[in-house]
Amino acid sequence: MTVTVGWYMALAAALFSIGAAGVLLRRNALIMFMSIELMLNSVNLTFVAAGRELGLIDGQVAALFVIVVAAAEVTIGLAIIVAVFRRRATANVDQLSGMRG
Repeated sequence: MTVTVGWYMALAAALFSIGAAGVLLRRNALIMFMSIELMLNSVNLTFVAAGRELGLIDGQVAALFVIVVAAAEVTIGLAIIVAVFRRRATANVDQLSGMRG
């Protein structure tokens, strides 16, 4: 039994669905942040699988760019979450939505 591209696409769809559910259902900023990262990684899996199926290196190049952008997002996003948590002592986005000034 060989693993075809369809298996990778199904796995990527499942991971993306789990990430989307995490963003929509959870109210903790860190959980939402991890869910977004899960969604980005599922897109990377799709890029790499499609590139391998087509015999092109474009999928790996696109995945590399997504990883670079995700690294910058992690740096800035975690800094903001830590700063807000230190000031408000909560990571609940419902309580943070009323921030002013």
